Amino acid sequence: MSSSAASAGADVLVLCGPTAAGKSAVAMALAARVPVTIISADSRQVYRGFDIGTAKPSASERATVPHVGIDVVEPTVRYNAVQWADAADRWIDEARVAGRVPVIVGGTGFYLRALFEPLFEEPVLDPADRDAIERELAPLALGELRERCAALDPARAHLGRAQLIRAIMVARLSGRPLSEWHRHAARPARRAARYLVVDPGEALGERIARRVDAFFEAGWLDEVAALRHAVPAGAPAWNSSGYGVMLELVEGRVSEREARERVVIETRQYAKRQRTWFRHQLPDDRTTRLDPLAAGADARAGRWLNEGGEGT
Repeated sequence: MSSSAASAGADVLVLCGPTAAGKSAVAMALAARVPVTIISADSRQVYRGFDIGTAKPSASERATVPHVGIDVVEPTVRYNAVQWADAADRWIDEARVAGRVPVIVGGTGFYLRALFEPLFEEPVLDPADRDAIERELAPLALGELRERCAALDPARAHLGRAQLIRAIMVARLSGRPLSEWHRHAARPARRAARYLVVDPGEALGERIARRVDAFFEAGWLDEVAALRHAVPAGAPAWNSSGYGVMLELVEGRVSEREARERVVIETRQYAKRQRTWFRHQLPDDRTTRLDPLAAGADARAGRWLNEGGEGT
């Protein structure tokens, strides 16, 4: 039996955790041990041109280690979890055929759910009606979106901005909450996973602040100014964390200091939601937790990699 055939049913390695936790650094360290293909599970990195604020890997990192799942679609294209899971299925097989270990790296929980939990047949929505609702909801603050979602689909009212808009849209256009669609239209999961959750604990808040500062120093404002002229205001990519605030800064509606503070707060809130998801949604018997700042972290990550069973 070929090595690719032998690994066809092997568990997929998933390196996940909140934003700014240090996932990419751990992934690159693992790639120095064995041939790895990094599969991005980041719903923001799929959009071309939205680079700095989504912390895409550098050109040198991509030249050193193959990365997929980055720059997949144009900013105006709606890209959902099922599309990502379909692509990830293919990327996993392609990596194994090439003799590489596929490692999924990212913090988008609903992407992981689409690949490793039962899938759901969601309703087909009329594109014109969908666009109209998206334009209506785009200017609303997160709190107001939560209130509207709570009235239509309470089970999803704790989620992030993009998921809230999706839940409201499905409930209004189909007459049935998205959470009900998920409960009653399940299909079997397509893959099994083993997880390494990277989280530096209390240090995360300061890491987020430093990373936002690094984004500004890297030219984030100039990037957003250029995108403003090239990408329509209602494009899905603008829902990426921090980009809405940066657009206000470009348009002169907030000061740079206020924009920085709001991005840090928004990112910390996003990280809190991610932590909650990774704490409650992953199976304990398939999950290893790693503080990347702790002594022996590299060795612990290496043991997790070696237990993967794909010839490592």
